[in-house]
Amino acid sequence: MYEKNSPLPAKETLPTMYDLPSEYVGESGLPDEFHIFQPQLLRETFQPSNYPKEEIFIATDLNIYYDVHHPLWYKRPDWFTVLGVSRSNQQQDLRLSYVIWQEGVAPFMVVELLSPGTEQEDLGQTLRDINKPPTKWEVYEQILRIPYYVVFDRYTNLLRVFQLLATRFQEITLSEKRLWLDEIELGLGVWQGLYQDTQGLWLRWYDAQGNWIPTPIEVASQESAKAERLAARLRELGVNPEDL
Repeated sequence: MYEKNSPLPAKETLPTMYDLPSEYVGESGLPDEFHIFQPQLLRETFQPSNYPKEEIFIATDLNIYYDVHHPLWYKRPDWFTVLGVSRSNQQQDLRLSYVIWQEGVAPFMVVELLSPGTEQEDLGQTLRDINKPPTKWEVYEQILRIPYYVVFDRYTNLLRVFQLLATRFQEITLSEKRLWLDEIELGLGVWQGLYQDTQGLWLRWYDAQGNWIPTPIEVASQESAKAERLAARLRELGVNPEDL
């Protein structure tokens, strides 16, 4: 288990997000198309009815700084959300990173999209090297204590969800690749369809009736189709829609 050090002296000033690097400094900092599209779909359809929008923070590929004793240590999830924190509506105030000792609230859920190079670490199958930062699994489970950790493998279309119970992640048995979460009144599942002109299986949020939450483009398309049906009906009745 990850051991925390003694508390920092109260007088010590901790770095803020303005002091910490926000760029990824690994060997492959550029995401592929799937790692761009999938987080976008999660963001567009994540609409908890029991939380106001201004208290929901969603991030993609953003550094999370988690240890005040090692302020340069971070993890960079593919997607995560935090509930109960303010979301900036001013461009100049957008977060450069998510700094736990500033925010005081850990993510509610983290999603990692598996790839051959990161699969073992994402699934907690790697060990921490001496004098190295803790593994991703250790940070999510033991330090941040994230309630839900989701991993999705687009090569096998396998969705796995781990819930924090007591001090450990326990895998949840899923029914039909879906998981309902009472805390946010939303469900997460695997949807087959067309997104960003790309056909495939995608992670997506659904409502209490089991309906997939529509994206803004889908809402606009539905409204347009509804208006066209209404116009056609009016024309059948001999009414010119433009006269209304």
